[in-house]
Amino acid sequence: MVRKVLIAPSILSANFAHLSREVRAVELAGADVLHLDVMDGHFVPNITFGPAVVAALRPQSRLVFDVHLMIEEPDRYLEDFARAGADWISVHAEACRHLHRTITRIKDLGKKAGVALNPATPLSAVEWILPDLDFVLIMSVNPGFGGQKFIPQITEKIRRLSRMIAEAGVPVKIQVDGGIAPETAGKVVAAGAEILVAGSAVFDRGDYASAIQDLRRAAETQQES
Repeated sequence: MVRKVLIAPSILSANFAHLSREVRAVELAGADVLHLDVMDGHFVPNITFGPAVVAALRPQSRLVFDVHLMIEEPDRYLEDFARAGADWISVHAEACRHLHRTITRIKDLGKKAGVALNPATPLSAVEWILPDLDFVLIMSVNPGFGGQKFIPQITEKIRRLSRMIAEAGVPVKIQVDGGIAPETAGKVVAAGAEILVAGSAVFDRGDYASAIQDLRRAAETQQES
């Protein structure tokens, strides 16, 4: 049985001078989810945008808004992003002092909750909280910049997480972010990924529909082989 794999273009690689146009374009091109990377210049060495941009884009699209908080003290901003229009909110295990409390707050706000793990962070960071999660975001590059190369060792990390989820018997999805392209999409899907975040692989192509179709074809071909 072929699993449904969701394609989530990351606007980190979009043209920031025309964000609303870019969001509408990837929706028309067949995207399933819109991934919004929020960076604060502290947790990661870059700054992107805050709740005001999410709120401005929300009326432009019916896509699921997947807000990835790469920030310190994410608890301070959960309500702001929920109010701005986030549907999913993920926080980094490395940035949360009381991770269970943070996840509970996201769920209380009526949003799907995810935990993101940097490449060097062990899966044990989410093992005991899996029953409370909707998804785990595995970073396949070190966060902070777009256009980085996929870290090959992450494939095994995804495979181990998939086994962990199966053993726990919980409906948690695996999202992968970093260096996702047709060449890597099949590998991570074969390992257990169900949500693919792709930035430059979509926005650098120009033809967004073809780019998304190529990612989807790579994912489906791998499952059929």
